[in-house]
Amino acid sequence: MSTRTPVACLRDHVGSTVSIAGWVHRRRVLKSVSFLVIRDRTGTAQAVFREPPEVAEETVVRLSGVVAANPQAPSGAELRDPALEVLSTVEKRPPFPLYRPDVPASLPVVLDNAAVALRHPALRHRFEVAAASVAAFRRVLDRAGFTEIHTPKIVATATESGSNVFRLDYFGRPAYLAQSPQFFKQAMVGVFERVYEVGPVFRAEPHDTARHLAQHTSLDAELGFIADHRDVMAVLREVVAEMAGAAGPGAPEVPSDIPAVDFVAAQELLARHTGEDPRGEPDLAPAHERWLGEWAAREFGSEFLFVTGYPMAKRPFYTHPDPARPGQSNSFDLLFRGMELVTGGQRLHRHADYSAVLGEAAGDYSDYLDAFAHGMPPHGGFAIGLERWVAQVLRVGNIRGTALFPRDLHRLRP
Repeated sequence: MSTRTPVACLRDHVGSTVSIAGWVHRRRVLKSVSFLVIRDRTGTAQAVFREPPEVAEETVVRLSGVVAANPQAPSGAELRDPALEVLSTVEKRPPFPLYRPDVPASLPVVLDNAAVALRHPALRHRFEVAAASVAAFRRVLDRAGFTEIHTPKIVATATESGSNVFRLDYFGRPAYLAQSPQFFKQAMVGVFERVYEVGPVFRAEPHDTARHLAQHTSLDAELGFIADHRDVMAVLREVVAEMAGAAGPGAPEVPSDIPAVDFVAAQELLARHTGEDPRGEPDLAPAHERWLGEWAAREFGSEFLFVTGYPMAKRPFYTHPDPARPGQSNSFDLLFRGMELVTGGQRLHRHADYSAVLGEAAGDYSDYLDAFAHGMPPHGGFAIGLERWVAQVLRVGNIRGTALFPRDLHRLRP
C-alpha cells in the first residue's frame, strides 16, 4: 500500500519525496511556469511545473515529488516538478468554479448538484461543523453516563398527532415514519436511566420556509431521576457549550448560566415593547422569538435564552404540568440567535396520569403506556435539530443549505 501524505502536512516534509492525491482544485498556466492546486480532505497544496500539465479542474490525480518550502503556497510548502498520475478523468464540469472563495451559485443550483457542489470548501465546512457538533453531543453525554440507543423509524402510531406524519404500507398494515424517538427514549429511561440518540426524524408538514425540512437529524436525550425541567436545562447547557466549543470560528459563547424568562413574562415584554399584544396566544411567533433574542443580547449579553412555562395547550400530552400553575408546563424552548433551537421539558411518569390525560385514546398508546405500568422515575429530555444548529452557528440563511440532500415540500431528488 502506497504511503499518501495529506496536503496540509506538506510543510512537515520539506526536503523529502512524498506522494499526495486529490482533486485538481485550480489550474494556472503562466508564461514560464504552471501551477496545479490540489485539494484533499485536509485542505489545498500547490504543485509547480515547468510544462503545463493537460488536466482539467476536478480531475483526480496522484503527484509524487520533492517538497520545497514556500511561505506563499497554500500549505507553506509545495511540490516541484512532480510526477503526475491521473486516477480519474472529468466527464462533466462542475456547475460553478469550486476554487472561488465565495459560492457563485444559487441555492437551487447547489442542491441540484450536491455531489460536486459540496466539494467547495465553504460548503463542505458546514458539514464538518455538523460532524464536530454531533461528536461533541455524544462526548458530553457519554461523560455524564448516558447510553446511546438506536430506535425504529417505522412506527405503528404517531408520536404527537396524525396530521403531520408520513403514512406507509407495512406489509398490508398502516405504519408511519417516526416524528421523533420520544416514546422509545422514555421507555429506555426505565432501562438505562439516561439515554441519547442521533437519527433522522420525519415531519409531513407542508411548510415552505427557510427553517423547516420534511426530514432532519435530531439529537435527542432523555434522563431519569430529575426534580423538574430545570435539571434537563442544566444538562442541555453543558451539551450546547460542548457543541459550540467544537464548532470552531464563529461559534457562540455559551454563558455558564443561560438566562431564562417565563412564557407569560415574555409575552408581557412583547406587549410592552413591540406594539403587538401576543398575550393569550399559546406559542411565540418567529418574529417574537427574534425580538426576544435581541432582548437577551442587550440585557444579558447572551445569544441564548430559555423560555419556560409554555401553556399546556401547546405542548404534547406527555408534558408535565407546572404543579403551581396547572395551565402552564414544566417545559422550555431554547432560543439561539432569536430562533427556537431546542424543545424540552419534564414528562409525565405515572401511569395514572397518562390514563387521565389520554382518556378513551389510551388504547391507541397501549405499548407506550405499558412502560409506565411497570414504574418509571421522574424524567425529562430535549431534542436539538442539527441542521438548524449549524445554520444558526454559521449564519446560513436557509436550513436547506445545511442538509446534505434536503427533503422538503418540493424536493425529493437528488
